[in-house]
Amino acid sequence: MALEFSIHRTENPTPDAEREKILEDPAFGQVFTDHMVHIQWTEDKGWHNAEVVPFANFSISPAANVLHYGQAIFEGLKAYRLPDGSIATFRPEQNARRMQNSARRLNMPGLPEEDFLEAVRLLVDVDRDWVPAAGGEASLYLRPVMFATEPTLGVHSSKCYSMYFIASPSGAYFTGGVKPVSVWICEDYVRAAPGGTGAAKCAGNYAASLLAQTQAAEKGCDQVVWLDAIERKYIEEMGGMNLMFVYGTEAEGNVRVVTPALSGSLLPGVTRASLLQVAEDLGYETSEERITVDQWRQDVADGKMTEALACGTAAVLTPVGRVLSKEGEFDVNDNEAGEVTMKLREALTSIQHGEAEDTHGWSYELVPADK
Repeated sequence: MALEFSIHRTENPTPDAEREKILEDPAFGQVFTDHMVHIQWTEDKGWHNAEVVPFANFSISPAANVLHYGQAIFEGLKAYRLPDGSIATFRPEQNARRMQNSARRLNMPGLPEEDFLEAVRLLVDVDRDWVPAAGGEASLYLRPVMFATEPTLGVHSSKCYSMYFIASPSGAYFTGGVKPVSVWICEDYVRAAPGGTGAAKCAGNYAASLLAQTQAAEKGCDQVVWLDAIERKYIEEMGGMNLMFVYGTEAEGNVRVVTPALSGSLLPGVTRASLLQVAEDLGYETSEERITVDQWRQDVADGKMTEALACGTAAVLTPVGRVLSKEGEFDVNDNEAGEVTMKLREALTSIQHGEAEDTHGWSYELVPADK
């Protein structure tokens, strides 16, 4: 049975002038809208107390399970204002299902898909004035989170949880815009191992990545590239994004888009899956394979691999231009954004922003044009 949501609007909304100033150039994840959705789960009641409330801090016990044993998962998706004035999001059912999978892996209760979608719809509807205008890159980023709240030091799954959805107007994820990023291939640490939590979007995965990200920054790189945990030679993913590689060229008509195969330790990205479909729509061949660091370096040197890119909800798609490791460094496509990369980006973002026909039914309307 679907949850019934109550709505409690803030008595102190952000002034129009202040909000409009923020929306002129929103940074990623720095400012939040006036409301959030909060839902509770307990062992005896299941999911209950679903409500839209003013954005505010939480009060939890110092003994809350999440603070000691890390039961915390999250998702990320965006709301876009379309040219006709309506507001839509992109494939939210995929985020709902992935969050259920993450919950299952951490032995947490999964929020039903219909309740996830309704929470997204209500939050965007209430805070619709926070969705940036159509025609630009900006959007409203949505962050669903669930964490364990049982006050106990016993090592077991929590008997109660809080789920909430917050929203933040978002501009470009990388401050340099759509420019090639540099990456550091990490050989000292691993993100996840087979049988671990790599395929789950849990907080601990990101906490464990921060030291390697700092290492990458010290090497002058924007992001870290993870290798497999066993042989330490197969490319897995880049920071919080999936990686893709382009072989061939448009001019030769032999473009092939390759991405590391899901192994149980990679996050199955919604953007990753969408780009594989978009690539096929554009007439490109696609495949999921295991690619080694040596193969990456050699294929670039031989001219076989012509471009590299990273993709995810926040950044959408960004070129990878320079690759550094303990073995030295090399450039992909002369450290320039490639033709195929930009064509893929344009095709996907045009669907997301309602500027191109959505032949796959990916766009999910949240607020109609006449509301």
